[in-house]
Amino acid sequence: MAGYQQKNELQVADALVAFLEQEALPGTGVAPADFWQGFSQLVGETAAENRALLKRREDLQEQIDNWHMDRRGQPHDHEAYCAFLREIGYLVEEGGAFEIDTANVDDEIARVPGPQLVVPITNARYALNAANARWGSLYDGFYGTDAMGSAPPRGGYDQGRGARVVARARVFLDEAFPVMKTSHADARRYYVNNGALLVDDQPLMQPEKFVGYTGHPKAPDSVALCNNGLHVVLVFDRTHAIGSRDQAGLADVQMESAVSAIMDCEDSVACVDAEDKVVAYANWLGLMKGDLTETFEKGGEEITRALSPDRELTGPDGTQVTLKGRALMLVRNVGHLMTNPAILDAGGNEVFEGVMDAMITTLIAMHDLARDGGNSLTGSVYVVKPKMHGPEEVGFADRIFTRVEEILGLPQYTVKLGIMDEERRTSVNLKECIRAAKSRVAFINTGFLDRTGDEIHTSMEAGPFSRKDFIKRKAWIGAYEDQNVDIGLECGLSGRALIGKGLCAMPDMMAAMIEQKIEHPKSGANCAWVPSPTAATLHALHYHKVDVFAVQEKLRAGGRRAYVDTVLNIPLAEYRKWSEAQILREVENNAQGILGYVVRWVDQGVGCSKVPDMNDVGLMEDRATCRISAQHIANWLHHGVVDAQQVMGVMRKMAEVVDGQNAQDPLYQPMAPGFDGIAFQAACDLVFKGREQPSGYTEPVLHARRLELKAGRG
Repeated sequence: MAGYQQKNELQVADALVAFLEQEALPGTGVAPADFWQGFSQLVGETAAENRALLKRREDLQEQIDNWHMDRRGQPHDHEAYCAFLREIGYLVEEGGAFEIDTANVDDEIARVPGPQLVVPITNARYALNAANARWGSLYDGFYGTDAMGSAPPRGGYDQGRGARVVARARVFLDEAFPVMKTSHADARRYYVNNGALLVDDQPLMQPEKFVGYTGHPKAPDSVALCNNGLHVVLVFDRTHAIGSRDQAGLADVQMESAVSAIMDCEDSVACVDAEDKVVAYANWLGLMKGDLTETFEKGGEEITRALSPDRELTGPDGTQVTLKGRALMLVRNVGHLMTNPAILDAGGNEVFEGVMDAMITTLIAMHDLARDGGNSLTGSVYVVKPKMHGPEEVGFADRIFTRVEEILGLPQYTVKLGIMDEERRTSVNLKECIRAAKSRVAFINTGFLDRTGDEIHTSMEAGPFSRKDFIKRKAWIGAYEDQNVDIGLECGLSGRALIGKGLCAMPDMMAAMIEQKIEHPKSGANCAWVPSPTAATLHALHYHKVDVFAVQEKLRAGGRRAYVDTVLNIPLAEYRKWSEAQILREVENNAQGILGYVVRWVDQGVGCSKVPDMNDVGLMEDRATCRISAQHIANWLHHGVVDAQQVMGVMRKMAEVVDGQNAQDPLYQPMAPGFDGIAFQAACDLVFKGREQPSGYTEPVLHARRLELKAGRG
């Protein structure tokens, strides 16, 4: 590994020193000496508490394990179990009513419900795509996917499909922006007269939905409309291939799509050392400065991608209107668990990576705070904090950011916090978790996969779990999802913060997504994750159909629909009348997902990818999907549903399947027939050592094996 430099009490890898002192610090007003002194103090002040909180996790887990083991073979006593969790402090007493007082929150967080993207910050192209996904073409979304029920055609432009796309888009326009006495389907002319939009001389039924235009008012180049806080831009061009065939010259319908995007330093990346962290931090810096670019080849041409500019329009009253060109960007830091060899403390120990991320991603965001028209228009920095266990850990994160703000000279609560509700101890204490950061909370979010992984690990000793598809159907999951919304509304998040829902994992199946994801705004969530910019455009249709704030008002008035008692129902297999074929299928499905993901993670450093499942359906996989699959096999192994020999046989069989699915990748290293590569060993570690991993997390194994591989390459 590269050398280190002494910075106060810290030893910092050369590459990270160079990045911070030559790129990140200049322009912030923070002197390097002050930065290193403050950073060194922060590490010294937080390390002992961080270790104590992790020890607390282990102690609670041991007590829960023992409780179940002492009652093995007996029917589960739910009431006694809940009382026990209160007794040991796993469940804390819920305090009185309160509301968050987070201030200076951007509209994308507080007032504009819509889709949200999550992308690996280490991939500049993906990061730029996500930031620019604020706007997307509805025509492209319908034409290039199965959204209308059939797959897109191969070859050149299909005029028949194009006509169906145009007709479908006009149906949407009639629903969201109805016109008096006529329809968008019949429209021949759009123009502006005396500050009003007229369609074939008829006004909109809700004239206030007209926002502005570009070009000449009598024949505008574009017209901007707004419904439920989301904008839609009609683009007119009679020289365009589509506009020339359209009676109104309508060439495209551009949707405000990904209102926000999480730039991820955590679950979707493989950052194990200083080299990797510098790539992540450098891309975040480019986004915060606004100068990130990426050059790549597409269709035989070299393309350079940069951040999209804002859109300037003339408003109905003749004044200038600005529509933001980019998604509001949040940055996801790592959780409290992992350390990273990029920095060593005074004792030679690796520094906690979450503290590193807090200090460095906030420092970098100061470049945005110093410029006009950047990411945040209210002077805020948005940090998503994952994998926290209960209020103590949320309070710890809150205090870390207060110290970061002090060191960097920022007003307290500049940093807003997103709380991922993806560990059971957070779910069952959610109100107190929000209270612990009530002046920072700008986001809460459910994450079914991590949450299920934690559910299995926490209750590992309780018995064998149901098959994964059946875990999803049990009462606990609905209660978990409903309670997240209900408590968020109780705590005053509506109009101040995001309440989010999880990912639709199949990026190629947009018809299914359109059918399913309308449930997210209907549930009272004002954002939900989508797997691609195109999916964001199509999911945006749902927020035009559903007035989320009206839903939230109704839900809040009705009170809680779900309670901790139901959330604590463990999704164990009650009957276990499984055939050998069903058991084998479940283990194969889990193993194939683990191997398909891990082999890219370890060998290529790819932290999130579309991995074909056993039916060759591409699924978005990250560490959360890997965690649930590994914990599920570990649980079945532990309770004798399968034995180690059977599982190893499945792992080898599925490794051959994954090898076949990746045969066209020139960078791919096959696992078969030797089954002795580091990636295969990592996948086996996750399964056979899954029970002993802290909270069932995959990071310790993956990081160790990736570092092993990098060391072997020299």
